[in-house]
Amino acid sequence: MQYRLRPATHADRDTLKLLIERSARKLGAGDYRPEQIEGALQGAFGVDTQLIDDGTYFVVEIAGKIVGCGGWSRRRTLFGGDRHAERDAGELDPRTDAARIRAFFVDPDHARRGIGRALLERCESEARARGFTRMELMGTLSGVRLYQALGYAPGEAVHYPVAPGVTIEFVRMRKA
Repeated sequence: MQYRLRPATHADRDTLKLLIERSARKLGAGDYRPEQIEGALQGAFGVDTQLIDDGTYFVVEIAGKIVGCGGWSRRRTLFGGDRHAERDAGELDPRTDAARIRAFFVDPDHARRGIGRALLERCESEARARGFTRMELMGTLSGVRLYQALGYAPGEAVHYPVAPGVTIEFVRMRKA
């Protein structure tokens, strides 16, 4: 498969929003109810422009079409897009903190073809180059299998409220 992996830009935001929605609705359908997905799309899932500004969010293109995205962060926020209420742009200390692996989504038509793996390898490599020796993420139930296959250990389940009376389950995962 010929693909191009490059840093995301602000010009990609609308395309990324649509990709995230499509990915969450299709690939998440086996693990979440529709109201959980729709609630998560209001903040827990979404484009985080801080990652774009930091140059740590990437896209994968095939024939000029964005088919995947994901990033890493040196900031405290563990998950969530721009509309996520619990954001903390404070910087992490690579000597004591784990880098954050963030916002991975793949077009359902291109799932299970190595796109997530390529993005994750790029993110881990860049985080290590910045001095981080550990990684942490908040995995969707759909993503846990990929992350486990790539060496992440599952931790506690987190039930995050996404709408009145609706929560979505995530799994905190770590890799040394």
